[in-house]
Amino acid sequence: MILMNLSLLMSDPLEFLKLLGCVLPVMLLSLTLHEWGHAYAAHLCGDDTASNLGRMTLNPLKHIDPIGFLAILFIGFGWAKPVPVNPRNYRNYKQGEAIVSLAGVTMNLLLAILFAIAYVPLCRMYLFGSYAWLENGLLMRIIEYGISLNVVLMLFNLLPFYPLDGYHIFELLFARRLPMNVFLFLRRYGQYILIGILILCRVTGFHPISQLTSWIIDKLIRIAFMIG
Repeated sequence: MILMNLSLLMSDPLEFLKLLGCVLPVMLLSLTLHEWGHAYAAHLCGDDTASNLGRMTLNPLKHIDPIGFLAILFIGFGWAKPVPVNPRNYRNYKQGEAIVSLAGVTMNLLLAILFAIAYVPLCRMYLFGSYAWLENGLLMRIIEYGISLNVVLMLFNLLPFYPLDGYHIFELLFARRLPMNVFLFLRRYGQYILIGILILCRVTGFHPISQLTSWIIDKLIRIAFMIG
């Protein structure tokens, strides 16, 4: 995952602007489709809360949280504005909760696959030597970032910490097997635990998701080359 930071801005402003040109369109697309996926899935399951509030839209301005967006750019992790849903409106609570919770990460997986498919012809053109400009071209960097960002967003949102999507799946799977105090604790302190883990990873340089991310990206590209 490409991380933007203030040191790059100070040392090489032109490179920072190039990186910004790669990051912004992919980030806006990925975050927007993630949240739209939640809203549309909720609509299909019988809840029009997001639709009534104007959140079932592909307009990125409706989904971007300013602080969370800047945090992604300069720190390396952040958040979008969560789509409001009312599970009481689902025609089937458990089914609706599962579908809506997984809708966002499903959109990120689909985007990662599409970017991987688009990566194949560019690599072939570069390998054949006809388009040497692709090596450092913006288009190649945009596609590479599109793959990595969407895989990271998918895995990150599957973590079982509130308010991430993975927490809702965790609650559905273990609601009858674990004491209610466990879920109450996670709902109350989950976001602080998550922030603590992210800060610890940032300070120590230990990123437990990175190996899984690399493995998934490698498999996606291999499959894309086989298809292409």
